[in-house]
Amino acid sequence: MPIHPRDFEVVCKAIAEDAGIILRPGKEYLVESRLVPLVKSEGYDSVEGLIGHLRTGSRHLRAVVVDAMTTNETSFFRDAAPFEIIQESVLPSLFESRSATKSLRVWCAASSSGQEPVSLALLIRDRFPQMAKWDIKITATDISESMLERCREGVYSQLEVARGLPSPLLTKYFNKRGEAWQLRDEIREMIEYRRLNLANRFPPMPQMDMVMIRNVLIYFDDELKEQILANIAKVLKPDGFLFLGSTETPRGAGFLRVKAHRTSYYQLAA
Repeated sequence: MPIHPRDFEVVCKAIAEDAGIILRPGKEYLVESRLVPLVKSEGYDSVEGLIGHLRTGSRHLRAVVVDAMTTNETSFFRDAAPFEIIQESVLPSLFESRSATKSLRVWCAASSSGQEPVSLALLIRDRFPQMAKWDIKITATDISESMLERCREGVYSQLEVARGLPSPLLTKYFNKRGEAWQLRDEIREMIEYRRLNLANRFPPMPQMDMVMIRNVLIYFDDELKEQILANIAKVLKPDGFLFLGSTETPRGAGFLRVKAHRTSYYQLAA
């Protein structure tokens, strides 16, 4: 039996208030599919029973539900075009402009299970050996504590590494661990995982040379999108690079679009 409209509204309200994510009617199947695993793990008899307890204001359950609903799809080197332009143009540009400080700071927002920041770290380490002794730090953030813990462990299933990760990179930078693969320390140490709710005020962050916040803004209303982009503008260096999802644009946020090959990136307007 499909989730009741009133129950759907309760979940939507919690997600909007805590994460700023707007779920429209028609996403009932998504809510139900994400909540079904919680019924057993949290000790309920049904989705209806779980949502009934959610109505009482349980902070623990609310956090668990929001965590489950904000875990998104990802894969290694997802949407290849941005990574191609990062390799061919962006990183060479940063290598030249940051040669004096030999420092590079990158932020991957809404990192989910970590494939995006790991892909970027692999790209830098494997394709730019001249940066081996640079001070490089990739800050990866997500709202989900369970995802962040998993990211820090750096373990991926055979199915996950088969999705987008080239075999040479797998054998060079991962160790076999039973039926799974664990990322080697030299790559894990390049990435710092932190909890960050994009809907809230950003904590202190270093100035970034590149920001990747892809396929995230589509879940927010226009007002929150503008707020997030304004916050990004404050931490992006004047000549830094911003990557969004292919269907996302920073309209009216002080960014200029730069077309590059099969994709685009953005830079701050002068």
